[in-house]
Amino acid sequence: MKVLANDGISQSGIDALEKGGYEVITTTVAQEQLINFINEKDITVLLVRSATTVRKDLIDACPGLKIIGRGGVGMDNIDVEYAKEQGRSVINTPAASSHSVAELVFGHLYGLARYLHNSNRDMPLEGDSNFKGLKKAYAKGTELKGKTLGVLGFGRIGQATAKVALGAGMKVVAFDPFLESANLELDFFDGQTVNFDIKTISKEDVLKQSDFITLHVPAQEDYVIDEAEFNIMKDGVILANAARGGVLNEIALVKAIESGKVARAALDVFEKEPKPEMQLLMNPALSLTPHTGAATNEAQDRIGTELASQIISILG
Repeated sequence: MKVLANDGISQSGIDALEKGGYEVITTTVAQEQLINFINEKDITVLLVRSATTVRKDLIDACPGLKIIGRGGVGMDNIDVEYAKEQGRSVINTPAASSHSVAELVFGHLYGLARYLHNSNRDMPLEGDSNFKGLKKAYAKGTELKGKTLGVLGFGRIGQATAKVALGAGMKVVAFDPFLESANLELDFFDGQTVNFDIKTISKEDVLKQSDFITLHVPAQEDYVIDEAEFNIMKDGVILANAARGGVLNEIALVKAIESGKVARAALDVFEKEPKPEMQLLMNPALSLTPHTGAATNEAQDRIGTELASQIISILG
């Protein structure tokens, strides 16, 4: 049987599938050519990340397709329920990339707290001519230790991010409409473990209490953070969105930065991917990455091997 990993798969995933007797094709097929390719090559399993979409037309046109897999968490690029109704298995890897996303969030938060996103751009340009000026400009950083991190969405990734925060000495408050509490276990290098029981509170209370806020919610119709939510936040809050483009109103964010309500913010995802708004790309208060939350070698290895394990389990 043949597996098409249209958006790529780690070598560990390829090795596991080939060991299980599967042929793995890693050719990237253009969306408009995908149906013909799947049928001509007799593809049984289609694996995607976020670039390829799997909609009703493809599902209907490819009767030989038995499994649709998403390397990662969100499956808004797949018509999941329809695929299941048509007897196809739909799989993903919700836990594999959680820690990678959490670390990216904290890379941004530490960078924003100390103006690293600006300093790294300005030092090569002015470091030799304006060293003292830059030192003065970036001398009002803040520590994360002792501050409050608000987590909006307390699923796997939200909890993984909370663990990093706890390890950094932060207080964590969380909101999740589907979860009342979560027990977080922190594992340390010497075998010690420490448990924290975090009870979720209202969204409004999270916004009011937090010095830093991070979003970990699925794609949805309405903004999770809009003008009304910005108004509730502390003045000078630092914000991160590594969830989905469209859960945060980017126009309202820019206004909140201009008013001083938001000091600085990090975006790994955008409403208009892959062409984010220029006013975001040029804004010095923003730390930006091109949707790389899960893009670590370790996460991709876990994703590949987990997908392979599920495929082999389903098809035998």
